[in-house]
This record gives sequence, structure tokens and C-alpha cells, in this order.
Amino acid sequence: MKRSTCLSLLALLLVLALGVSIVAAQDTFMGKTAEELFPGAADDQERASAMAALLAANLPDATSRFAGQTLTVSVQQAGARGGISGPYYFWREAFQAATGATLEIVEIPQAQYYSTTSADFLTSQNSYDVMNIGAWFLADYVVNGWVQPIDAFFEQEGFPTWERDAVFPSLANLMKWDGQWYGALNDGDAQMLYYRKDILTDPTWQEAFKAETGMDMPVPPTTWQELLAVTRFFNGKDWNADGDPDDGISLHLRTGGQGMFHFMSLSAPFAITPADGDDIGRITKFDNVYWFDPDDLTPLINQPGHVKALEFLKELAATGSTAQFGWELAEAWANFLNGNAIATFSWGDVGSLAEDPSRSVIQGKLGGARIPCSEVWYDREAGAFVEDAENPNCVGNTTGGSWYPIMSAFTDTPELAYYFMAMQASQPINFWNVYYGWTGVDPGATYDVFPPTGTASVEDYVSAGYNADDALEYITGYGDNFFSHPIYQTYLRIPGTETMWTILDTRLGQAMIDELPPQEALDLVAQEWDQVNNDLGRAEQLSVYQAGIGYTPGG
Repeated sequence: MKRSTCLSLLALLLVLALGVSIVAAQDTFMGKTAEELFPGAADDQERASAMAALLAANLPDATSRFAGQTLTVSVQQAGARGGISGPYYFWREAFQAATGATLEIVEIPQAQYYSTTSADFLTSQNSYDVMNIGAWFLADYVVNGWVQPIDAFFEQEGFPTWERDAVFPSLANLMKWDGQWYGALNDGDAQMLYYRKDILTDPTWQEAFKAETGMDMPVPPTTWQELLAVTRFFNGKDWNADGDPDDGISLHLRTGGQGMFHFMSLSAPFAITPADGDDIGRITKFDNVYWFDPDDLTPLINQPGHVKALEFLKELAATGSTAQFGWELAEAWANFLNGNAIATFSWGDVGSLAEDPSRSVIQGKLGGARIPCSEVWYDREAGAFVEDAENPNCVGNTTGGSWYPIMSAFTDTPELAYYFMAMQASQPINFWNVYYGWTGVDPGATYDVFPPTGTASVEDYVSAGYNADDALEYITGYGDNFFSHPIYQTYLRIPGTETMWTILDTRLGQAMIDELPPQEALDLVAQEWDQVNNDLGRAEQLSVYQAGIGYTPGG
């Protein structure tokens, strides 16, 4: 199907599913009913809408090719209704019906995911046909020859179709290596700002904010400095009228709980500068670089901009609960969704979960915007800080896992593996996963976002149960984060990235709880990153890094 036809059909079917779910529930796929295909559905509405999406996907009957085969897929551990792992369970019966194969799902804790899968390859066990990875793992898998590109399958008949041209360019780049596709579309990660729009636009609170701070309430906060002023003002006040003091910010900062991603997004505009001239996104020795000096691989993580950002993160975290230092993702999200925090910055999950009455009390009250800019940043070439509140430094991000499936180089069922990958990436199924927040799948294609960038409409999201204003705030902000920033933070994809990010996470945790001063913590990160690069071969690491960020020495 062409995109417009498929999207219109899916929107129509979703409307029907929401209004008269019994009709969709009576349809069958490969002779199976919705009840048989989606035993993990939360209710009839969810089951019927999934059936609608499945039928719209028009999956080829592959039972004659794959009957009796088994596909083993590894995924981060979160359970049958958990983020990222959940959709694989949810669509398992449909995949098995379409192929006649058996799908085995192996869950691995995220903290052990790379070590477990790499050990499996190194010992030649080759247990997994498909691995659902975070984008930062790809370099290690490719360089070691553990995975294979999937381009050869694209023009073959008998597989589900998916729209590679619709994938956000920055995300498509994360699924490729040396020009070849290794991953298929699944999850698209970037961090954006969420806030309580109902509170920030309340005239009474606006008047109180002006009286206390001397400034107008920024709606939305467009810089980190504005956000700090807002969260500092609201922290400790009973602004939700529940009789208890409430929080300004809600973050997940536990070591081992992906807290380092908060630092990456926040620190980017403190540490990255645009290039001179018309092409401000051009990568030079000093501009549009974040991780390492592109000429000699010297770590930049302990440069003044990064240090100031860590100091700022500590200030921002102090405007929320001390429990944040022990929170993982779900706990920080829950604090915001339960109406106890005025703001958070995180992935698209928050926007979709806000619409789930079982998880949220803030439906209809959500504000969303692209990740904030900074009024202060470090110019590494000049060796000095710049302060400009009127023209802040704005840097976009693709921070996060952007979890997607890749194919083992050693699988004995490559065609079945690609069928599975393409099925999950097909527009109706991927679109459905994006709609339902529990899946952990965030927008990553133009059919998820609004014009002029994309083809979705507010009505599409309303049909799936969203409040119209919330959908407009969330999807507009998410799209802006990918397409409206003038420059972007490069994504680290070199061998050893998993080790390096674990080091960063550990040292950030020590700084956040005052075990180490920010400068000392980041100095240790720089030293330890140097050691990782030396151990892996500095010359090779430098070459991969330069290629990964698009840097030409002397250019």
C-alpha cells in the first residue's frame, strides 16, 4: 500500500475499533481471531485496534516457507507489557500465524545486554538470530563481524514492506554502518521537555512567579536557565492542592538506570558550538563535536562546558525529590504522570503514557517542547564561556537507545529473521506501537508527526485515545526536537561505547550524590575513556570515530 492509503485505512480502522470494537474483533487473520492473536491485550479496545493494524499491514502468507522453523530474539528485560520487550510478546502470535514458525524471546537485563550477547558470540554459541539493541552497540557488533546487513532483502518479494524513506534521517543513520542498513525501524529516541501546561498558564501562578522572581513565567521554558527558574519556584509548594509539597523536576538518576542520558541531552548546548559560515552544522576540530577531539581522540568530557553542565544538573536535580538518585525510568515518569512534578525531560514515552488513565492523572494538562537551549556555553576554540540570553545556544539530540533489531551473521534462518524485522517496521504495526505508550516505542518516522514534516494528524492520535491538546503538544515537540534545532549532538558509535557509557554513568552518579566534585568526576571519565581507546587500538578507534561523526581531517 502507498503511505496515504495505508494511513487513512489505519486511521479509519482505529476509529472503528474505538467505537465498535466488536466488529474488528470478529475479523480473522490466517484463520485466527483477535482473542487468539492478542492474548496479552489489556482490553477489547486495544485488541481490536491491534487487529485493525495487523490487517492493514497486509502481511504476506509465509507459512509454506517457514513452517516448523524457530526464531530466537534477544531483547532488554522488561516483561510482556514492558517497554521495548513488550511489543515482541504482543505481536508474537500474529508473527507465528503469518509464518508458521515459533518465536522464542530471550530477555536480558539491560545492564548485562552487551556483555551477555558478546560473550555468546565470542564462545561461538550464536544463540540469537535477532538482537534488539541500543544504537550505541552497533559498532562493536559490526567491527567484530557478528551481524549482517539487510539491504539484500529489500527488493525481494514475500516480506512485509516498510518505508525506509520515512525514517527520520538522524535515526536512519543510527541503523546504518558504512552506508548499509543493519537495523530496521522500531524505536526512535530523542529527549524533549514536558511540563504542566495547566499550571504554567494559570494566571494565579503566573502572578506569584512574577512577584517572587521578577520575570514573566516562560511558557514553555526555552532555555535550561528558564527551566531552573520554574522548577526552583514550584519545588516545595503545594501547587497540585493535594495537601503535600510537590516537586519541581522529576529525573531518573540511579547509576545503572540510564541516568547518564539526562546529562548528555542537558550538556550538549553547554559544550557544543556551531561552525562559522553558512554550513553551521559542519564538523570541525572545535565545532559540532562533543565526545573526543576529532584529530587525536582526546576526551572532551572534562572540558569546562561539560563540567558547567554537570554543576547545572546538580542544581536542577536539587529542585526535585532526593529519591531521584535512586529512581529508574519508570519511577521518574510515574512521579510526573501522577501529578507530583512540574516538569521532566525524557523520551517520547512520557507523551504517550500521559494519555493512559491507568498510568496518568495529567491527561489534558500536558505541555511539550523541544529540548531547551542554554544561555551559557563554552567556546573551546576561544577558550572562554559565552553568555547570551537573547540568542541562546540550541543543540538537538538523538539521545537514547533508539532500540531496533539487527540480524546475526550466524543465523540459519536469515529470511525468517528479516520477515520478523520488517513486520515490526511495517507502518501500521510500528504506528500502533507508537500510539500505545506502554510499548516503549517512540516516534521515528514521518507518518508519526504532523505537517509540514510529516503526514499524521491530531485526529489520528485522538482516534487512539489521546487528548487533542496533549497530542499537539507532544508530537509537535517531538518532531521539533528532530527537525528544528540548528545543530545536533553527534551520537557515539565506536567500539567500546558500552564500556565508556557505563564509566560515565558511574562517575556521574558519584558526582550527583557528592562523592566526587564534578570536575574530578569528569577528569576520571576522561582518563578511563583514554584507557579504553588505548586498549582497543587508538589509531583504529580514531578512524572509526572520524567516520562515525563525518569528520575529514584537515577539512
